Amino acid sequence: MKKLLFVASLIVSVSTPALAVETFYIMFDNTMKGQPRPCSIMTSKSAGGKYKMMGEYGSRAQAESAMRSMKECG
Repeated sequence: MKKLLFVASLIVSVSTPALAVETFYIMFDNTMKGQPRPCSIMTSKSAGGKYKMMGEYGSRAQAESAMRSMKECG
C-alpha cells in the first residue's frame, strides 16, 4: 500500500508542472491608437471588443520579443 501511495504521489508531482503551462497573448488596445504602448502582454484572452489579439506565445520572453518587432505596438 505504501508503494502504491508513493508511486501515485510521484506521478502527481511530475505531471503538475506540465499542467501549469501558461500561454501569453499580445493584446492591442483599440482605444489607444496613436498613443505610446498600445499593446500589452496578458495571460488570458480578452472577451471584450476593446482588445485585438496580436499573437499567442508559449513564454513571456517570446511575447516580449515579438511585441518589440510589431509596428502596431511601437
